[in-house]
Amino acid sequence: MPTYQYRCEKCGQVFDHAEHLAEHATAHPPCPKCGSETVQHMPTPFVAKTARKS
Repeated sequence: MPTYQYRCEKCGQVFDHAEHLAEHATAHPPCPKCGSETVQHMPTPFVAKTARKS
């Protein structure tokens, strides 16, 4: 299950939230600090790890 990073627009808290790919489009997790539901998804870089050598 992927972990997405969010930023609260009310207090500025940045937090992670694990959710399924299917629910990501509709997920609006509340801020753990202030409880606000006005959060913005923050794009995060990732690295794909494979068993092959390139």
